[in-house]
Amino acid sequence: MLPAPWVERGSALRRGRRRDLRRPFVKDEFAIVLDYMPLGNPLDRHPHHRRMPIAQAIGSKYFTLVEIEPLANTPLAIGERVPIASRPELPGHPVADRIAYSDLTSVAKENLPQILRRIVMEKERVFVEFFNVAEPINIRLHSLELLPGIGKKTLALILEERKKKKFESFNDIRERLRINDPVKLFVDRILLELQGTEKYYLFVDPYPPNPEHRKLGYLEYLYKITEYRDPW
Repeated sequence: MLPAPWVERGSALRRGRRRDLRRPFVKDEFAIVLDYMPLGNPLDRHPHHRRMPIAQAIGSKYFTLVEIEPLANTPLAIGERVPIASRPELPGHPVADRIAYSDLTSVAKENLPQILRRIVMEKERVFVEFFNVAEPINIRLHSLELLPGIGKKTLALILEERKKKKFESFNDIRERLRINDPVKLFVDRILLELQGTEKYYLFVDPYPPNPEHRKLGYLEYLYKITEYRDPW
């Protein structure tokens, strides 16, 4: 029989492997740090995360909210873009869990809007293209109307203008549609979708999954038609 310390160590290793196997798969390969807690998160639902370095972050491509375990001796900074890995054999900071908006710390929630704005601005070509390709959801509702601040009158103007010429930039949208801050339209929409209270989802995979939520899949489509390559 093995001495007790080896039994305990083996059990710990087995528990560690089971945790690795349970790591949620996320499509994002990079994330931006929303909050970094070097001493752990006392409110975390995982007991071991209450006493070890832990970070909350958002995927920079698919807007997945994740909890990551920083690599050893690698402190993270809020706003830092880092590689993440949902499987042990992949490089990057291990994804410990996928989390919901309600799981975010107050610091993470405070930082989220400005980091979303940064992501949207970096992917200007992707989001501008939404104005060119968005389609009706049904006879009463158009996808463009899901952007906060877009009503029937503005919708009609968008459809009229894009027939004349495709929108090419946020500044082009600003000038032709008299929309002061087109970036904010996308940031506000993504925030609503991350909160999980919407029926339709343009850009975010709803989490936790709900059969009443309808994913429209625009983000993947926009990446395809703009030939997006991460990062730019």
